[in-house]
Amino acid sequence: MLIFLSEFIGTAILIILGDGVVANVLLDKSGMKGGGSVQITLAWGLAVLLPVIIFADSSGALFNPALAVALAADGSIAWGLVPTYIAAEVLGAFAGGLLVYALFKAQFDATDDPGLKLGVFATRPSVPNVPLNFLSEFVGTFLLMFAIKGIGRAAGVSGGMDKIFVFAVIVSIGMSLGGLTGYAINPARDFGPRLAHALLPIKGKGPSNWNYAWIPIAAPILGALSAVWLFAAIPWK
Repeated sequence: MLIFLSEFIGTAILIILGDGVVANVLLDKSGMKGGGSVQITLAWGLAVLLPVIIFADSSGALFNPALAVALAADGSIAWGLVPTYIAAEVLGAFAGGLLVYALFKAQFDATDDPGLKLGVFATRPSVPNVPLNFLSEFVGTFLLMFAIKGIGRAAGVSGGMDKIFVFAVIVSIGMSLGGLTGYAINPARDFGPRLAHALLPIKGKGPSNWNYAWIPIAAPILGALSAVWLFAAIPWK
């Protein structure tokens, strides 16, 4: 139960803060409209950092089904816990999406562009190209998982500094690769809010682009698995 609650609340916080900054920057009538990509990438890094600090000791603070699957594959967590992680993370992401809409309803109503409204909830490619879009999400998640494993074995990284390094990794991936697909690098982060977009009565919304939705699900899982497999194959000693 503790793992479920930690992952649910933590992922909801992640989406409230992460999708919230996108709403702040994109939607009309927002006081921070036009803040730009630097604000978004820094805020997304903080959106991960804050719940990680809160829940690291209770659930490991994964907030990402791709990480749960990969860590089970390398024996870091039990496979029997994976459904709990995934269910909590997807439901938390969905709940976070609902709250972002509630908070920004007036701004959603004032915005005419349906693409911007979807962009608050879900990722999309700047140039649609299935192989390259898949590769972008694969590489981004590979780097995330590989860095997390590396930080975990680095000498002298303790006292909370490991969490700061994870923040740095998220920001680095976003600033370097985010312009390609929005760097979901997390199936729950994309699927939960995309489902919220599909179900919510958002004024003037367009389609939820489910044709693309499989990429930020499949590519992060395969990227994370590849990272733990490579990490395990390296003769570190």
